[in-house]
Amino acid sequence: MIQAEDDAKIEDLKQRTGAKSKVEVVRAGLRLLEIETQRLARIERWKKAAQLVAKQSATINHEFQKLSRIHRT
Repeated sequence: MIQAEDDAKIEDLKQRTGAKSKVEVVRAGLRLLEIETQRLARIERWKKAAQLVAKQSATINHEFQKLSRIHRT
């Protein structure tokens, strides 16, 4: 069950956000948590995808540098 300290926090958030009930405050918090976990999962997928293509990308970039007309020294 909800502890007294948590109840006080929920009541404070209810007043500050203009929520009609404590349940509305908790649901809003759950929505934010869900959005954050989706974002973190998306970042993990991007990291894995970047690791998969990094070696191939480096190889292709190296090939383009060989063909470049501008040679940097």
